[in-house]
Amino acid sequence: MLDQAQRRDAGAKLIALARAATQAVEALLADATAAVRRRVMVDDQVVDRLLDREQRATHGLAWLATYVESVRQLAAYAERMHAGGALGELEELLVQLGIGEYLAQIQGGIPMSQGEIVRPVDVGLAADAAAARMARPLQAFASGNVERRARLIELMRAHHDGPVGDCGLDETLGTIRDEMHKFADSEVAPQAQQWHRTNSYIPLDVLAQMSELGVFGLTIPQEYGGLGLGKESMCVVSEELSRGYIGVGSLGTRSEIAAELIIGGGTEEQKRHWLPKLAAGDVIPTAVFTEPNIGSDLASLKTRAVREGDIYKVYGNKTWITHPVRADLMTLLVRTNPNEAGHRGLSMLLAEKPRGTDDHPFPAAGMSGTEIEVLGYRGMKEYEIAFDGFEVKAQNLLGGVEGLGFRQLMQTFESARIQTAARAIGVAQAAMEQALAYAQQRQQFGEPIINFPRVADKIAMMAVEIMIARQLTYFAARQKDSGKRCDLEAGMAKLLAARVAWTNADNAVQIHGGNGFALEFAVSRILCDARILSIFEGAAEIQAQVIARRLLATSN
Repeated sequence: MLDQAQRRDAGAKLIALARAATQAVEALLADATAAVRRRVMVDDQVVDRLLDREQRATHGLAWLATYVESVRQLAAYAERMHAGGALGELEELLVQLGIGEYLAQIQGGIPMSQGEIVRPVDVGLAADAAAARMARPLQAFASGNVERRARLIELMRAHHDGPVGDCGLDETLGTIRDEMHKFADSEVAPQAQQWHRTNSYIPLDVLAQMSELGVFGLTIPQEYGGLGLGKESMCVVSEELSRGYIGVGSLGTRSEIAAELIIGGGTEEQKRHWLPKLAAGDVIPTAVFTEPNIGSDLASLKTRAVREGDIYKVYGNKTWITHPVRADLMTLLVRTNPNEAGHRGLSMLLAEKPRGTDDHPFPAAGMSGTEIEVLGYRGMKEYEIAFDGFEVKAQNLLGGVEGLGFRQLMQTFESARIQTAARAIGVAQAAMEQALAYAQQRQQFGEPIINFPRVADKIAMMAVEIMIARQLTYFAARQKDSGKRCDLEAGMAKLLAARVAWTNADNAVQIHGGNGFALEFAVSRILCDARILSIFEGAAEIQAQVIARRLLATSN
């Protein structure tokens, strides 16, 4: 056990090593970026045909950059914690193991998915040159990892509740986390399995309690009835609620995105009408963007809105619409100018509708729908919706000007991806908690299975990658709160956190053995919930494409 002075010295040494590791991977990324640029750029311009042809290299570059940012943020976390006197043994272990593992993967192969490993040679780096850059930091972090994982598990077994390691939050955010943690444990987690297995709606009384806790107005300005907090607070709330059940965490983000659309693009009259209702939870919103066969290519959207006097009549089909039956407000992306190709002809409507029921889901003229049955992410229900003359007041055109819909939506993408990353962290945390509890209780060969290294190592790395994804996500949120562009950081956070959620859930099922495949065990639900995270809000492949394009375009 180290005394206070020894702990400070150990922390200072770790910070020095982390800085050196950061410098090494940043140099490697610069080399890789230059190499990939030579493959896909002509006259300093990215050529789309080449970008698509070289997806292994470009997407590999995106993953490499995500790992570099992860190492950078772990190092920054260690510095902040050390400066505040809060870098304890647990935090040191998480940083050491995290940086060590990601350095090893950068050199040996980064998993983009289960069967796709990107190696230095794939991004144009010579293996010996990459190894030379990585040799010293790898040596510094690789030794002793077996003992570190064993010690981490020992500390985790003594750690009974909440995140593993200090998250580095200020007092206000720490209090919010504690409050949401208690709510999730008492009101959400005990019912989540029933909601999932019966495909039931999350009860309205749970939404009412969320409203009382301020979930729906968290980041809405105080002048419009909200709490006026930053995006980092929404990360904390989304993470804790999703730890209880991803559907509950997602209900909060629905109001967040609707509010951001209105704050960023609405008229003052629209803000004063809708924002207080969203903040109070009196209005439940849903996002109605995606169309059949369109997917991520929103500029090809076909649903049209035809103006007739003081109304728009909407015609077309939407799909993968979450929680539309009980929604009061649809943020509805439509084409108002059929003669304008691409995104310039799109507009956003604030479309009011009556709440429906399972028996009569859409009690509105010109609107009908069919439920899409899904593996997980339940509690809200997914629908395909058909519009045939559905009427929206012309005064509910967001911003009062046609043709701004795509731009208005793009302004919300940073927040949406940060929130999705936070939800993924909550799911990853739930998987880890289930795995840890089961591994300590399950006896095989006369002892708890957590005593076996390959079980313990899985759980240790769950905690490590949760901390990595959390620091990357919180960093993106702080960038957003400071008014800086953060689409790159938000995309990286979403890309990594979604993979971490799936990896954790898959390993948690493995630790449960046959019981993990049984519907009665919560981990089977968590596996289903985790799978959607690398698909929605930008599939992992699309996300990597966007990240790569930004990296290449800004690295002249």
